[in-house]
Amino acid sequence: MTRLTTFGLALGLSVALAGHATAQIKLGVVGPMTGGNAAFGAQLKQGSDQAVEDINKAGGILGQKIVVEYGDDRADPKEGVSVANKFAADGVKFVIGHFNSGVTIPASEVYQENGILEITPSATNPKVTERNMWNIFRVCGRDDQQGGVAGAIIAQKFKNKRIAFVHDKTTYGQGLAEEARKALNAKGMKEVLFEGVNKDDKDFTALVSKLKAAKPDLVYWGGLQDAGGLIRRQMSEQGLKAPMMGGDGMADDEFASIAGPAAEGTLMTFSPDPRTNVKNKAIIELFRTKRKFEPQAYTLYSYASLQIIKQAAEVAKSLDPKKIAEVMSSGKIFHTVLGDVSFNKKGDINGYMVDGKNKDRYVLYIWKKGADGRITYVEAPK
Repeated sequence: MTRLTTFGLALGLSVALAGHATAQIKLGVVGPMTGGNAAFGAQLKQGSDQAVEDINKAGGILGQKIVVEYGDDRADPKEGVSVANKFAADGVKFVIGHFNSGVTIPASEVYQENGILEITPSATNPKVTERNMWNIFRVCGRDDQQGGVAGAIIAQKFKNKRIAFVHDKTTYGQGLAEEARKALNAKGMKEVLFEGVNKDDKDFTALVSKLKAAKPDLVYWGGLQDAGGLIRRQMSEQGLKAPMMGGDGMADDEFASIAGPAAEGTLMTFSPDPRTNVKNKAIIELFRTKRKFEPQAYTLYSYASLQIIKQAAEVAKSLDPKKIAEVMSSGKIFHTVLGDVSFNKKGDINGYMVDGKNKDRYVLYIWKKGADGRITYVEAPK
């Protein structure tokens, strides 16, 4: 064998080995990393980051390590599409995100066109999974489920009382408020006000004046924690004593930081809190001690999304997003920090099984002051 041939073989082998060594899975993590919804972007990032670290430490997925590219959609649909196109150009194959329904819907179409599998931990508008798309899944519930639960709770706890609805005109906020109103109307109760506001407003004096004129016994908020916190605080400051109720878009302690003492007593529907599962004690402590981050709301929903991708890839024996999606939509059960979960053909989660028991899809929480003096959300007594 000539020296040239030997060199050529050695070079070919080294290139092949280098290619094998550098084989990586490109993951996109995207949400509102800046702006008014940044608290939720942090949840998606922290949950995904810890899952990637844990999976890579255990050898990756089918022997390949995950590398992460981050995107900031600023809760804006146009920015979301821009991020989606960049992910596609960069060769991303899997996405955890987006947070907002109104951003998830257009971005998911870009992902579908480019063969990218997306799991949203948080986008609850029904349309997300009602478009006959192979690539979109969610580990949270839907607003037609959440609104139904909210309407039933209001009809029970505020029977024949005066109910006002306020929403932020977004796909999520208005959609949730409409679903809750529909469920309430079906129970024979009619709202005294249904009003939309701009989500980026800071001064809600005009809204509070309208609410005071309507004399509600409860104000239902369809929107997120930032505007919701401002409205709650300004209601209290302007002498409106009616309590507030909202949905999972309020599920961050920033709501209480913004609303102040007025946050106490606020009601909220949200999916089961995986922090209450004793099996998650170690991972929760890891977030608190190592990351100095409270794994509330969608943090562990993001972590679970990556657990699902890993398990589905192992069943598929492939890293092809379409083959992984086929496993996910087959009814296969995945073992996650949320419990045992599976998906239907649309991409909606079928529920959460913890210790052999089905958890309610949505649970009622109340914001209250703990022993440490901090106001946060806890499951409300039944």
